[in-house]
Formats: sequence, C-alpha cells, structure tokens
Amino acid sequence: MSFDYGQRHRVELELATKQASVQGVTKHIVVNIDLRQFGGSALTADIDVPKDRDEATMDAEIPITYVPARNTVFLSYALAWSEVLEANDIYIGVNALDYSGYPDCRGEFIASYEAMANLATKAGVNGNKMSIHTPLIDLTKAQIIELGLSLGVQYELTSSCYDPESSGKPCGHCDSCILREKGFSALGLSDPLIVRFAPSQLQAPYSP
Repeated sequence: MSFDYGQRHRVELELATKQASVQGVTKHIVVNIDLRQFGGSALTADIDVPKDRDEATMDAEIPITYVPARNTVFLSYALAWSEVLEANDIYIGVNALDYSGYPDCRGEFIASYEAMANLATKAGVNGNKMSIHTPLIDLTKAQIIELGLSLGVQYELTSSCYDPESSGKPCGHCDSCILREKGFSALGLSDPLIVRFAPSQLQAPYSP
C-alpha cells in the first residue's frame, strides 16, 4: 500500500509501482489523500526543504519535513484493508535510528497504535488480534541497505529524496539524501540511483 498524499516527492509512487512489479506483489494499492489541504510540512506545503544539515542539527528538533500524523493516517488505512483481507499482520518501514526525529517512527508509537487497533476493530474485539511489524526500526541505514541487497532490492528503482527533480534525480542535499549516502558509504558502495543519473548515463533512456 502506497499513499499519494500531495507530497512533493511523488516520484516515489512511480517507483513503488515498479518495485511492486519486480517483487511480484499480488496487489498494490495507491491511496489518494490530499494532506496539502492541511499543509504544515515542507513535504506538503510551499516551504523550503532544509538542505546540507549535519546530523547534530537533524537531531536537535523535529524538522519541518515532518508531516503531521502521517504514519497514524497511513496505519489507519492499512488497518482497514487488513480487516477486509482478514489479515492479522501489518508491516511498516519506520526507522528509529538513522532518522530525522519523527515521533511517529518510534517503538512507543507503534506499540500504542497496535493496542488501539485491537480495541477499535471487529477483528480485534473478536479475538483475531492484529500485529504491527517494524522490521527496520532498530537498523542503521547501512544495515537496511544491506538487508535490501540480500533480498534483491533494485535500489535504482527507489527514492529517498525529499526534493527531487521531476526526472527523479535526487537533490543530494536534504536530510534523507545525506542519510542514504551515509548508509551506502558505510558499506563501501555507490548508490545505484546516483549512478543512474551520472552524466554518462543521461544520454540514453534508463531501462531496468
């Protein structure tokens, strides 16, 4: 399940669709929610995305790229679909280590949401308990990348940038780009997405 919520980095939706196809996902839903109606974030309003910040600055406060209650909204949709599917397990890729201080990426939030989910659903009340899984929550960016490589993730078909060009080329300067680069560097690797947009690659269309 992906979300078109009015984010400036909508290229991630196209790549999520490609990734779902590559991974053989049975059904991929893109849910439309217009969070630009509320704004309040550099990702959903005409607010500059912070650039070239060091990690100490990133950790100093909750950044303007935080989208109010985003993961709460996302999990609500996932919870509704899981009930329809009679599924007991929801997976979300939140991370609480190399991240930008988002409160809805913490284990306490996930545990509280899971408790609420089992009080607020027919499935939970009838004893068919829901579980929310966060397989990436305690991993560094390097460990996440390494895990993805072991599972065959094509990182040239992913995007982390908060402020990419229309072509999908990452800005290379936002918090997310900096943390992603840190992860690949820690493994002694070049980011395939950066390689994809290298000058020598721009003359011919990219084909996965």
